[in-house]
Order: sequence, then C-alpha cells, then structure tokens
Amino acid sequence: MNLDEVPPVIDVHPPHERIHGWRDFLLHLATITIGLLIALSLEGLVEWQHHRHLVHEAEASLYAEIKSNESGLESVLADVRNQQATLKQDVVVLDQLIKNPKSNNHQKMSIAYRIAGFDDVSWKTAQNTGALAYMPYARAQEYAGIYSLQDELEVAEKQGARDAILSFGSFLNADVTDPAAATAQNQRRKQQIEVVQGQLLFVDSLVTALDAEYKKFLAAHPE
Repeated sequence: MNLDEVPPVIDVHPPHERIHGWRDFLLHLATITIGLLIALSLEGLVEWQHHRHLVHEAEASLYAEIKSNESGLESVLADVRNQQATLKQDVVVLDQLIKNPKSNNHQKMSIAYRIAGFDDVSWKTAQNTGALAYMPYARAQEYAGIYSLQDELEVAEKQGARDAILSFGSFLNADVTDPAAATAQNQRRKQQIEVVQGQLLFVDSLVTALDAEYKKFLAAHPE
C-alpha cells in the first residue's frame, strides 16, 4: 500500500499529571472529547474536499466527452440516411432482376454499413473512481441515461453490421446460368437487405433520440 494512502491515525494520550478528584477527571475528559471532535471534523473536512474535487474533475471530463460526441452526431445521422438511400436503390435493382432475370440492363449495387464510435472513457473512469457515488442522485442518473442510450445505439449498430455482412455473403456464390436459381437468390438477397434497412431505421431513431438527450444536457449545463 502506498504510504500516502494510509488514513491518518488519531492518537489519544493519557494526562501527564496525576488526576486529583472528579474535577480534574472531568476536565481531562472534556479536553480529550473536544480534541477528538476537532480531529474528526478536520478529517471529515479533508475527505469532503477530496470527494468534491473528484466530482468536479469527473463532471468536467464528462461534459467535454458528451460535447465531443454530440458534435459528430449530425454526420453520423447523415451517414445512416445515405446508407438507407443506397439500400433502397439496391432493392429497386433486385426488383428489376426478379421481374426480368434475363435482362442485360443491370445496374450496380452497393451494400455499405458503417459503425460510428462514441467516446465513453470519462464515463468508465467516473464509475471506477467512485465519483458517481458522491454526485447528487439526479445528476448521476442524468449521466447514466445518456450513456445507457449511447450503449444501446452501439449494440444496434453492431447488430446491423452483422446483418449487412450476411447480406453480402449471398452475392459470393451467385448462379447466373440458371434464371430460376438467380431469381430465388435475388429474392433472398432482397429479404436480407430489407432486414438491414429495418436495422438502419432503428439506428436512425436511436441517433435522433441520443442527439436530443445530448442537446438537452448541454442546454441545461452551459459552460
């Protein structure tokens, strides 16, 4: 253990002079009691100052992290909607191929799915240092709500990325020689892409909700 982390020890020394009667005994008892109260008060004050400093540093770091995440959210939302537009065009192409598998007028298709990362180092640090325990409950709950929604968004993005990879896999073993087989493949591809579209709609709603939470927090706690 680091010596700097060892809590101070309060020493109680016996009186140096011999006690004569109850009056001296009560006087010494009162002196010891007052000394102990002062020592405990000072120790409590030091600990309170330490906790206050810990909370101040944590909140400053959390504010900066939330502000940084919020600043990039607009581009994240735009990217999600661009991906939705691309997949919508893919479905149009697949519908054409399903209706006319022998058509030579094939358009290009693209399946793109990108995951946006969000910083949460300050949040994890506040949890590990115990800073949240010394914050007002409402404030700690406010941070918890924001980062919980942020985590939910990241989970949804990873789920969507997995579905996008599965959709891409169906293009690797395409059979273009048999029109009936090609039609069946394109129907499966369309269904898989529609699953990714649904995931993106969910991600879109979470990004919009998170953006509202970010803005609400920053408006309520200006610099």
